[in-house]
Amino acid sequence: MATLATATALALTASGCVTVHGELALVPAATKAEAAQALKDFTDAYNKADKAYDPALTAGRVTGALGAINQAGLKARRKQSPGGNKDHRPLVLSDTRFLIPKKAGWPRWFVADADSNRDTEGGDGRADSRWLLVFVRDGADQLWEASHLLTVRPDELPDFAVDGEGWAVPADESGLQIPPKDLSRAYATYLQSASAKGSARSAAFAPGPDTTTWLASRKRASQRVGRSMQYLDQELNTGPFAPVGLATKDGGGFVFFASRHFEKQTAARGVPLLDLNADVRALMTGTPKSTLMKERVSSQVALVPKKGAAGTAVELESRVQGLVAATGS
Repeated sequence: MATLATATALALTASGCVTVHGELALVPAATKAEAAQALKDFTDAYNKADKAYDPALTAGRVTGALGAINQAGLKARRKQSPGGNKDHRPLVLSDTRFLIPKKAGWPRWFVADADSNRDTEGGDGRADSRWLLVFVRDGADQLWEASHLLTVRPDELPDFAVDGEGWAVPADESGLQIPPKDLSRAYATYLQSASAKGSARSAAFAPGPDTTTWLASRKRASQRVGRSMQYLDQELNTGPFAPVGLATKDGGGFVFFASRHFEKQTAARGVPLLDLNADVRALMTGTPKSTLMKERVSSQVALVPKKGAAGTAVELESRVQGLVAATGS
């Protein structure tokens, strides 16, 4: 398990994006027209890839956590359905607002907040959730690529800070309870420590589906008769996986970040391995006789309180994870 984790870390280092430093002026990361075009280009590529189950069709429009999840998912579905997606329904995004911060140099980024036709509406006629997409670009000659895609209920979206010209404001790196650059490490450490100790209590992270509830499900899985479970959680915060955050009016931050998670299942002689579904088999190398290792990439957005705020903890507002690899032995 340690060997696989080390190999993954080395691969990330070798394939990390090169940051291009150019303009020094503080300017909006994109015009609203450029942001709208980037969203359209992504949506067009997303629909073509989903219809054909072809990862090559989105390869130039996704990166980071979303890229890893999207590419692996399309690869798995293509193996299962070589003829494409017979149930394809085009994604339509509407009622979009763009949260565009000012930035000096590269990389640059912005957030698109849109309604989706994939939602079901409640009794009040409002969409149940908003789609949040983070777009990043490493230089003027590069394409805008989507690095995160998360869904959040409208009442979970904070009031974002804006400057005097109406542009979004980046989260204050030094003014938050956990700096964005440290958030992935803090989350991985929390999950790893709680899994080892059997306790999910933390002063840093609030209870919820992606903290205490997730850890409770791990504990239940570890108690299966005839099978042992091991978990390894890793930070993922460099290159295209670097976190980005928007400042909120209360001084906090709304931060998008990524993480990586390994799950190793070992079965006793004569006991079958669980969760060997079609998606797992499509991404698997090796033959699963007594062990099954799954590797997942996770994309999160969190509300991070300002430094010194009493009685508050980081709240995970949304999380999407995807299987990116599996190994059997």
